[in-house]
Amino acid sequence: MFDLMILAPIGAVAALAYAFILSRRVMAQSEGTDLMKKIAASIRSGANAYLKRQYKGVSVFFVIMGVVLFALVFAGLVNVFVPVAFVVGGFFSGLSGFLGMRIATNANARTANAAQHSLNSGLKVAFSAGAVMGFTVVGLGMLETSLWYYFLRFYYSALPVDQQAQMIASAMVTFGMGASAMALFARVGGGIFTKAADVGADLVGKVEAGIPEDDPRNPAVIADNVGDNVGDVAGMGADLYESYSGARLSAAALAVSAGFGFTGMALPMALAAIGIFASIIGSFFVKTEEGADQKKLLGSLRKGTYISSILVAVGAYFLCNLVLGAGHTGIYVAILSGLIAGIAIGYFTEYYTDSSYKPTQALSATSETGSATIIIGGLALGMKSTAIPVLVVGVSVLISYYAAGGSTSFAMGLYGVGISAVGMLSTLAITLATDAYGPVADNAGGIAEMAGLGEEVRERTDALDSLGNTTAATGKGFAIGSAALTALALIISFVDQVNLIDPTALNLSVTNPPVLIGLFAGGMLPFLFSAMTMEAVGRAAQSIVVEVRRQFKTIPGLMEGTADPDYKSCVDLCTKSAQKEMILPALLGVVSPVLVGLVLGVNGVAGMLASSTVSGFVLACMMSNAGGAWDNAKKYIEAGNHGGKGSECHKAAVVGDTVGDPFKDTSGPSINILIKLLSVVAIVFAPVILAFSLIK
Repeated sequence: MFDLMILAPIGAVAALAYAFILSRRVMAQSEGTDLMKKIAASIRSGANAYLKRQYKGVSVFFVIMGVVLFALVFAGLVNVFVPVAFVVGGFFSGLSGFLGMRIATNANARTANAAQHSLNSGLKVAFSAGAVMGFTVVGLGMLETSLWYYFLRFYYSALPVDQQAQMIASAMVTFGMGASAMALFARVGGGIFTKAADVGADLVGKVEAGIPEDDPRNPAVIADNVGDNVGDVAGMGADLYESYSGARLSAAALAVSAGFGFTGMALPMALAAIGIFASIIGSFFVKTEEGADQKKLLGSLRKGTYISSILVAVGAYFLCNLVLGAGHTGIYVAILSGLIAGIAIGYFTEYYTDSSYKPTQALSATSETGSATIIIGGLALGMKSTAIPVLVVGVSVLISYYAAGGSTSFAMGLYGVGISAVGMLSTLAITLATDAYGPVADNAGGIAEMAGLGEEVRERTDALDSLGNTTAATGKGFAIGSAALTALALIISFVDQVNLIDPTALNLSVTNPPVLIGLFAGGMLPFLFSAMTMEAVGRAAQSIVVEVRRQFKTIPGLMEGTADPDYKSCVDLCTKSAQKEMILPALLGVVSPVLVGLVLGVNGVAGMLASSTVSGFVLACMMSNAGGAWDNAKKYIEAGNHGGKGSECHKAAVVGDTVGDPFKDTSGPSINILIKLLSVVAIVFAPVILAFSLIK
């Protein structure tokens, strides 16, 4: 019989090859004038310096954790491959972010230069750069999975087939911890960097000095552009690499529990491979026309995503029939449920955050009465926006569970939930492309402003930037929704892992005190984490505000445009602050499951994982959507509504956007990594918790 698992390395090679072709296409474009090249080089240098420093610091953490995990191996408490997989997962996650950041910092000036020719030319370059990021992430994720699978298949070849599948699945589900840890460091650190620079630049430049956004006189403007790349590109890449891998590995483990063996393990990998080829086809349909408004630009990106989703839906039907037989149509329904849920969450995120729709337009109107009312309105909008994603995920889980056979087999139902998450993430390559496109377009607008390109060019880059704000918000909504489903699958994997060791250990009744206390602890964690990251942004931003004010006052001729600001000092301040401030929030995700487990046992951990997933999902939706709406409300005013740029309404909207910046780019998107990291750490340390917990 044909080995469907072979589709995983084939898909990996196809994705990486396509990413390479697109990167060559982007690099073949001109960077424009010498000044544009100089600005782009400064952004690139700052981003490289930041990532180098970050990876150097994070490597210390990985060495320490590697030693701890090897000690647990010698104690017979974890699988021998876990320490190696931890390091390898972290490496691939970091590599995804680095490669994405590299193409983004090379594409920004090229996008601005292409925009001098036409809107479509600028869109093509920016989207191609985003696509490099998307296909690199899925390609590396599939490659790592393939290598581990075939190695473990060889290592356990002497065992009976059923036992082989169980051992491989049990080992591989623990491999996501390294990727999760790296993703959290990348997201938190990058988020602190970018929002400290953004807040500092806006508060002093736009509000106090009254100069335009991306004005070359602003000392923080280069740091702001660097931040877009290290936060929204490198951070997002590492984040979704982890989600992509975690969903497939947990589904594979649940397949074995459901009795599907190697056949069931192959299905999520084959489905992901179909998603890669569908995304390649969909990417050819992304194009637009000159003078296109926001709805047409959004339609251009949607077309690619929708076509990819339709192709996956068709391919998945034949795949399920081929792999599982006609009697398991319910598994296909579960896949379809996840796919539709991802599209729905993306659409409703767009509805609440895009200025083409009523919610953000209504929010912009609240600026008429000042900054306080626009902040109140944004918070209310964010809270309201959580209802539909919760309903969508809830319906998707119910459909997936019962369609897969949950009413007759609990294990089958759980496999349905796991494969649903894979379905949602199957088109990740093109979904991430539309998200990573945003920072490239944002940088292009900044370079166009700093290089003094014509008003027509600036209008085109503004259109691309505004589209990027919406796609970034939509991408974050998708990432949060997929995180919720992935986290649910990982919680199930944790329960399975505990049952393999001690079938009598779990008593998950809410009346069981450890479970109840765990529920409270888990519900609190996302709020504590958000507070820590928000405070970190505030402290870092304060240093930038002070530095920008100092330069405005002490550098003669700066405000007149006859002297250059010291861009490097702001980049250095952001780098130092981000490296220092990211440590404690990231450690919270690693340490919490172990501490709760050692005190409350596996039942307390189960309660903590369940409530942190629920509260984290809702809080992440609220913060990301509120932040996105504040940002686009400001853009809506800048387009000429409610008095336009420089008006009192604009100043109020800038304050709202400043509050929203850490909401949407630091705390909100980092929470979805937190809830997955908690589950993965719990899975890895389950044997330790069972052996040493105070409460059994």
